[in-house]
Amino acid sequence: MELGIGMFGDLQIDPTTGKIQAAQTRLQEIIEEIKLMDEVGIDFFGMGEHHRADYAVASPEIILAAAASVTKNIKLGSAVSVISSSDPVKLYQDFSTVDLISNGRAEIMAGRGSFIESFPLFGYDLKDYSSLFEEKLNLLLRINNNETVNWTGKHRASLINQSIYPRAMNQGKLPIWVAVGGTTESVIRAAKLGLPVMFAIIGGSPVNFKPLFEIYEQAWVDNGHDMKDYQVGVHMHSFFGEDAKQIADYYYPFYSEQMNRIGASRGWPPYQKSQYDYGRSNHGHLIVGDANQSIDKIIQVSETFGLTRFSAHMDVGSPDHKQMMKAIEIYGTHIVPKVKEALKK
Repeated sequence: MELGIGMFGDLQIDPTTGKIQAAQTRLQEIIEEIKLMDEVGIDFFGMGEHHRADYAVASPEIILAAAASVTKNIKLGSAVSVISSSDPVKLYQDFSTVDLISNGRAEIMAGRGSFIESFPLFGYDLKDYSSLFEEKLNLLLRINNNETVNWTGKHRASLINQSIYPRAMNQGKLPIWVAVGGTTESVIRAAKLGLPVMFAIIGGSPVNFKPLFEIYEQAWVDNGHDMKDYQVGVHMHSFFGEDAKQIADYYYPFYSEQMNRIGASRGWPPYQKSQYDYGRSNHGHLIVGDANQSIDKIIQVSETFGLTRFSAHMDVGSPDHKQMMKAIEIYGTHIVPKVKEALKK
């Protein structure tokens, strides 16, 4: 199993003054954090795309290109690219460029995104939410598999004998994942297309996702795909420290304040400490604690779902850079090796 880290590029917000951290500062910190991930042997990094004042990254591919120049081994992908409001031609070109810079380490994770700001920003209508995603994903796959493309759709100008460059290293093909939330339709679509899926388990009890994993696997087999190519992962909010209670107490204000900021726009009730405590329990969705606790919970989740990939989403609310670096070090040097060792048995 591959173990990696995902980030959204959250900017830290002062709870007293409301002042938002400078994007320049956070971007430089992120590059330093990715460099450390590579040094401690983490398998992959995923960068999110957002178009809001409280996030630093609107173009994951630019961050990944910068990271490619200071890393050697870690895979570099989006988490996610909001494909519904992107141009698949430009998206492929940008990520194939990252692939060439990084010597074949680039990936795309296509998703709908957790916010909707990109739709009006790039001139799309939310009533086309589903058809945009499906059409643009299909076009991206067509480009990924063919150097010269002929294509006609509803939401973009047609392509007639258009050759698309530069091409990625592996015969022009980039690894393309699909991020899914909790809908059966999304899971079946990914399985039909033969695409690996990343489930975002960011609330409630992970075991509730078990039926979706079973549906995905059955649809994968029913559509004639080989199980040797089967890949499935989870993305879970995580943070690590040397002392379980200390790191949980440290992280709670960052996490709860971000949950409340997001919740305010979605009609959620105020986030409660009891939710946080349940999330950290064996039945919850949070992996926040020391190395031993985290190892046990990651193994538990992996065995429950038969994972090939685990992504620790580590910057919710933007903890201090020093604490992020420490959490990355613990994850790479203590957690990742022990999880891999246990899963080999």
